[in-house]
Amino acid sequence: MTELLDGLWQASLWLAVGALLLAALRPLLVSLGGAGLAYRSWWLLPLLLVTLLLPLPRAAVLQHVPTVPLKVVPGAVDGLTGQSLPWVLLVLLAWALGMGICLLRELRAQHRFERSMGPLRARADGSWQASGDPGLPALVGLWRPRIVVGPAFDQQFTARERHLILQHEDNHRRHGDHWANGFLLLMRAVFWFHPLLPWAARRFLRDQELACDARTIGPQPALRGLYASTLLKAQLVHPVAPAVCHWRSQPVLKERIAMLKQSKRKALLWVPGQVLVVGVCVGMGAVAWASQSGAMADGVAVAVMDREIQVDKMPPPSYPKSAVEQRQEGVVTLRVEVDAKGHPSDVRVLGATNPGVFDAASIAAARSWNYRPAMKNGKPVAGAVKIPITYAMDGNEDGQ
Repeated sequence: MTELLDGLWQASLWLAVGALLLAALRPLLVSLGGAGLAYRSWWLLPLLLVTLLLPLPRAAVLQHVPTVPLKVVPGAVDGLTGQSLPWVLLVLLAWALGMGICLLRELRAQHRFERSMGPLRARADGSWQASGDPGLPALVGLWRPRIVVGPAFDQQFTARERHLILQHEDNHRRHGDHWANGFLLLMRAVFWFHPLLPWAARRFLRDQELACDARTIGPQPALRGLYASTLLKAQLVHPVAPAVCHWRSQPVLKERIAMLKQSKRKALLWVPGQVLVVGVCVGMGAVAWASQSGAMADGVAVAVMDREIQVDKMPPPSYPKSAVEQRQEGVVTLRVEVDAKGHPSDVRVLGATNPGVFDAASIAAARSWNYRPAMKNGKPVAGAVKIPITYAMDGNEDGQ
């Protein structure tokens, strides 16, 4: 459970760093490659999440792994370990509850939007006409996205305006923007506690609309005036469905029209813009990946250390209540990998004479101990230590 909390903390930190970096780079990206380049730069955030899931090379393991034995008897229980697990459990329960509430709220909003459209009727132009208008035209759905227009679509817009609107929504579909919105919905549920995520989500959706406008009007620049007037002609409402690509977007209307008025970008600036985005994504992803460990191992086994790993504070784990009641004894042998900063990066069970009885208590205790890293050539390095923990009743040494 602590691994999950550590992962959430690391992911939240890097999401904040990535969002702030994109906000700082956005003016430069827009000047180099327009709205499309700024929208593509948002790939940085899912890339950071993926890199945090990639495994690191194993820490350089000592040819001689030091052993630090420990014995536990009923009554020799340190309260720290016994109380840490409930707090972790409460935090995880609060996170899971918040995620469930947020996900349910978003899905209900999506369902309410789709239900308010009423029955749909297929049109000759490939779109679908709704009997209600909760905020149409829009690209609706994830698995089977459909362009849905309102009941007064033909009366409200001319043929050329209808063609531009359908082109815009079809651009959303062909470039997978509906999938991006679905992923955003999931991220908002998982990281519901993140203070920067609502702000980043609004900026992402804004860049999505600007990029779609640029793709739609790019091949036909002579229609910019008509496109802008079509934006103004629609009744403006705020989007109410999380997984819908809306034509109407009042919060960014002025920026969308202003972007249409800008002159066409020079082709030569497109290349440095792409290089900048790729460089930022690769560089930040590499830093996030390497941050999972205090030091990257060189992959070569170390023969001699100036100092082996030491454990400064080693309060014994709790003797499980069920084991005490059943007078169970056993030995759990742990392997603890300690990074160059003295943090336990990995704790796993090498063997147990009574599997499953003492494993959880042993791992929780090992993660709470204070370690001093091994030293090589006067510098701290990553390494490993073997810790056999004997659980014995009444001081018996041979209880296993």
